[in-house]
Amino acid sequence: MDIGIDLGTANMVVTMNDAGVILSEPSVVAYHKYKKEVVAIGRDAYNMIGRTPDYITIVKPLAGGVITDDGMAEVMIKAFILKVLGNQPVKPRIALCVPSFITDIESRAVIEAAVSAGSRKVYLIQEPIAALLGAGVDISKPRGTMVVDIGGGTTDIAVVSLNGIVVSHSVTTAGNKFDQAILKYISARHKLLIGERTAENIKKKITNVYNPGVKRKMKIGGKNFFTGMPQSMEITELDVYIAIEEHLSDIVEAIRCVFEQTPPELIKDIYEDGIVLTGGGAHLGKLDMYIGAETGLKCRIAKDADSCVALGTSMVYEKMDKLLDGFEHIRL
Repeated sequence: MDIGIDLGTANMVVTMNDAGVILSEPSVVAYHKYKKEVVAIGRDAYNMIGRTPDYITIVKPLAGGVITDDGMAEVMIKAFILKVLGNQPVKPRIALCVPSFITDIESRAVIEAAVSAGSRKVYLIQEPIAALLGAGVDISKPRGTMVVDIGGGTTDIAVVSLNGIVVSHSVTTAGNKFDQAILKYISARHKLLIGERTAENIKKKITNVYNPGVKRKMKIGGKNFFTGMPQSMEITELDVYIAIEEHLSDIVEAIRCVFEQTPPELIKDIYEDGIVLTGGGAHLGKLDMYIGAETGLKCRIAKDADSCVALGTSMVYEKMDKLLDGFEHIRL
């Protein structure tokens, strides 16, 4: 019984053996403060965001790609694994995907959560390696491949060759920061208060980061900043671009930072093959064209970009003897 888990800040994706993705739910927990118990996990808890009474708090146990609330993370991981396994008595091997900059303390928190969930063996794999494996890229050759994995909490950029990471860099500019930027912009510019889910919906439906205009619009509702009364208005894709422009620049700057440290021969390979985009953030409207224009390189979105990391994580069992870097077997 082999399980691969992408511990995403926004979503937790679980794969098992050759079955592919068998579970994908938001990394959210709803906690009852008076009863001191968890009342909902995953999608059920996500649907409660912005709609709960004071005594129910919504907890996101992961931030920036790492565990920030050990207790809630342990409960969430255990619940999802039990949901996948059912009543099977078999203790699975679990491969967990982590950001490339994770510290030893943060690694230990991830490992302990997996062990408490009933794992007999735990493996850690870094996101760039998993993303390329899941995207179907052959990383065993002496040829440079660049991946930009944009998740909910982090953007991981790496150059991989011969099954190992040559250069890597991570920034906390990712999907969640885009949501917050949209929320703040609409509040400051249009004096309309909106919730996290509305901001995320705007990002998914109307974002265009390459030559945005004012013709494409979306109607949104919220609370008037001054009167506190309900109000609706229309925003354009240009509004969204202005809101997140600064964060887009951060990602491009991180890509340039990786290029500065990359050997010339590998840069030549990347120039010929282009950049591979993975993660949920890869679907941001025309992001591939934006990065291509900023870097002067070809840019392509991987097939099943949302699930690439999780799919790659489940593939490590076949390749564990070949991976030179970005992979670790934790002996319990």
